[in-house]
Amino acid sequence: MDRNTFARLCLLLRDLGGLTDGRYVRVEEQVAIFLSILAHHKKNRVVRFDFFWSSQTVSRFVHAVLKAILKLHVILLVKPEPVPEDCTDSRWRWFKGCLGALDGTYINVMVRNADKPRYRTRKGQISTNTLAVCDRNLKFVYVLPGWEGSAADSRILRDALSRVNGFRVPRGNYYLCDSGYANSDGFLAPYKGVRYHLKEWGPNAARPQNAMELFNLRHAKVRNVIERAFRIMKMRWGILRSTSFYPVKIQNRLIMACFILNNFIRTEMPLDPIEQQFDSSNGNGAEDVEQDTEFIDVIGSSPAWNATRDALSLAMWQQYLNNA
Repeated sequence: MDRNTFARLCLLLRDLGGLTDGRYVRVEEQVAIFLSILAHHKKNRVVRFDFFWSSQTVSRFVHAVLKAILKLHVILLVKPEPVPEDCTDSRWRWFKGCLGALDGTYINVMVRNADKPRYRTRKGQISTNTLAVCDRNLKFVYVLPGWEGSAADSRILRDALSRVNGFRVPRGNYYLCDSGYANSDGFLAPYKGVRYHLKEWGPNAARPQNAMELFNLRHAKVRNVIERAFRIMKMRWGILRSTSFYPVKIQNRLIMACFILNNFIRTEMPLDPIEQQFDSSNGNGAEDVEQDTEFIDVIGSSPAWNATRDALSLAMWQQYLNNA
């Protein structure tokens, strides 16, 4: 982040996070220590030489800043806006009422030997499976870290919906998800058994041959927003790219802090340097919701929602044929 964004972050942590100056260490230096650890994934004994403080002092202020940042989740986790009826974006205009996309991502963690079987992913890594939901602007709406790497994505989503202050999807709106989730009310999944991933639609690939293939192609293009958000997150924060030096409980809080800070940076900086770097490398709060709003609290495939998807895919295909 630039200097102005850093100064605004320190001010926010003072006013709303409750962070205060130490006897010798001001808030600005405390935040710099914390961001250094997140961005470069340095051990405390390395950071102590960078800032000329003892390991105990570094550890104390890291926990103080972490606590202050987590207090900001109410104002920094965004409330998404659905795709409007008059949307002109060529990618999103077919998905009226869509709020964004969701998926899970693996983040390596350090756990006790007795817990490693539960945290072992299908690729053999010891990781936590973090559910994240983002809007169309790559800002995160909801984050749930802490589940073991062996847990299925759909199970984590059910847990998020069942929590008292968990994930909420208003009736009539929905999020895009991959085929690991059920195509149910509030969650629009692609057709299974039909080519989907963008790499399958390269310049030498055949054009869509039916309504289901066309739907999957357009679904993949817009759902790619969550994959893009994950890539930017892991490019920005080194602590998410390799196994943490912290216990898993603290690591889960650090993961949450990374997502919160990502929203703050994207809000305060019109041009995100990490996003620009990503483009170059690839060649290219619930309190203000009305009380009578009805939310989705269960997931499960339903004939009605499958019919909604079929109708949407057929409308896409008819328009595609008319323009061919």
